[in-house]
Amino acid sequence: MRLPDTALLSLLCLSGLAGAATNHTLPNECRAFPGSRDWPSADIWKGLNETLGGRLLAPAPPGAVCHPEASTYDADQCPNVQRNWTSYQWHTENPVSVMRDQFTKYSCLPDPKAPCSGHGYPPYVVDASTAEHVKIGVDFARRHNIRLVVRGTGHDFVGRSIAPGALSIWTHGMDDMTFRPGQFRLGGSGRVLRGSAVTVGAGAQMLDIYKAADKYGQTIVGGAGKSVGITGYVTGGGHSVLAPRFGLAADNVLEIEVVTPAGKLITANEDRHPDLFWAMRGGGGSTFGVITKMTMRTHPTPSITSIRWMAVTDAKSPFLYDLAASAVSKFPQLVRAGISGWNFVTNHITDPIPEPGRNASGPLAGAFGITLMQNSNDSNVAQRVFQPMRDEIQAKWPGKARLLLQTKHYPSFLAWITENYDMSLAGNSLWAVSRLLDERALTSDVKALGNALKAGSKPTGSLMVFLVSGKGAKNARPRGGGNAVNPAWRSAFVHALTVAEYAPFNKSAERDTIDVLDASFQPMRDLTPRSGAYINEALPFEKDWQHSFWGSNYERLVKIKREIDPTDVLWCSPCVGNERWQERHDGRLCRARGARHGGRQ
Repeated sequence: MRLPDTALLSLLCLSGLAGAATNHTLPNECRAFPGSRDWPSADIWKGLNETLGGRLLAPAPPGAVCHPEASTYDADQCPNVQRNWTSYQWHTENPVSVMRDQFTKYSCLPDPKAPCSGHGYPPYVVDASTAEHVKIGVDFARRHNIRLVVRGTGHDFVGRSIAPGALSIWTHGMDDMTFRPGQFRLGGSGRVLRGSAVTVGAGAQMLDIYKAADKYGQTIVGGAGKSVGITGYVTGGGHSVLAPRFGLAADNVLEIEVVTPAGKLITANEDRHPDLFWAMRGGGGSTFGVITKMTMRTHPTPSITSIRWMAVTDAKSPFLYDLAASAVSKFPQLVRAGISGWNFVTNHITDPIPEPGRNASGPLAGAFGITLMQNSNDSNVAQRVFQPMRDEIQAKWPGKARLLLQTKHYPSFLAWITENYDMSLAGNSLWAVSRLLDERALTSDVKALGNALKAGSKPTGSLMVFLVSGKGAKNARPRGGGNAVNPAWRSAFVHALTVAEYAPFNKSAERDTIDVLDASFQPMRDLTPRSGAYINEALPFEKDWQHSFWGSNYERLVKIKREIDPTDVLWCSPCVGNERWQERHDGRLCRARGARHGGRQ
């Protein structure tokens, strides 16, 4: 909600009381924080609002409508907020809300029995609709030593888009799209790149981009969630069911417009600022600058044959994970035959493919997938591609396990994704852990693979084994000769992932969940000692996270970070070059012990 100046001023005055206990901190050892001596006065904040043309927000936490003690309490609106709390799309429309509750520090859930201080949310938000708004916000945060965060949709597994006592730049309104048929002219050099492209604003969301591109018979390499924001997705690398053919999302970026930490609006491409262009394609979000728009290669939209498959046995079968490993070991063959998609290993299949004439004998388990083939409407092709998997299952477990297939044709990728997008829920406390698996891990020791799949499934009974890499990522030709994507993607076929929820307000349960997730993926790491994990869907507490998420690229990324942002205007965790600062228990960002201003530790 945009507030009139009087309401904004009253909120700013109240906020000055929030952190009085921090006043003893030495200047410049910490970022300014509500209540600290260096926190800007109400008049200064009012001036920022005027400079922004009234686009500075002081939003109440969205859950505050359920708390009678809150000034925004609304008994009629509370049920609506509670009902929508699990909706990704609902959270994207709010200037401060995020998809995982733990990142708000449980400071105002829509539960009247829970506390509502709001201290886990940023107190002020720049509602940016232009690059100039972004620049004004960055300059203000830098000059006043205020922590800066960037939020597009709040769709984030590791919590980079929210922070206490921060100024947040909300790019949600920057969602313009311009399709560029046939060619794209690079900014600065004017050099022409052949092929169609689309320029999208930083706030553009995945389904909207798919729809816009489809009008021209095109699509992009994009994600599975409708509300996934383009910038956070691409800066992490961006896996996709189209990546085995076209490369990762970051491999398809042609140009980026960005406001640097110094407040300069620049265009980065292979001809201008090539180091920054390299870093921002895979080096992580909220680190090197605030993206205002980017241009990506588009591709003719393929027709899709959707293949739903299941390698199933009785849920109590002693060879359950041997069966799953047998199926997963065939994934490299499937990719080479043009298959990609979202696959799972589970001890309980809730929606089995119908088997006419077969009486149900109990719950089923095994491996299954929602996969696709491009530009082939022949269902017999799908049968042939999966035949090696079927033959091995029949040979090893005759009469005890079977492979089921179900196909459906779609005229375009948009038609397919509209029916098959990610339907998971937001509004919970959840951590994820992941690993990238190459062909050796999938095929050299199938027994060890089965043990790893079993261990990875342990936290919840299920494990995701997404077939979202392969030839397209391995042979990608990113503009400028490369990018900062984790090198492990270049040899990977599978992105393995599991998630686990825990009860809010329960630190012990959170620690246990993190420990269980970490331990469950150790066999995966043992299978792939030189691999890594996908930063956008990962456990941020991994040992040596720097190299797990960026591999051999990390040292170059830190060098670029120090050059473009020597005073760490942008800081997040786990993010490149963040070692010089730490977030304290109260949420304030302070220098790590032994760190020096503007230099390396």
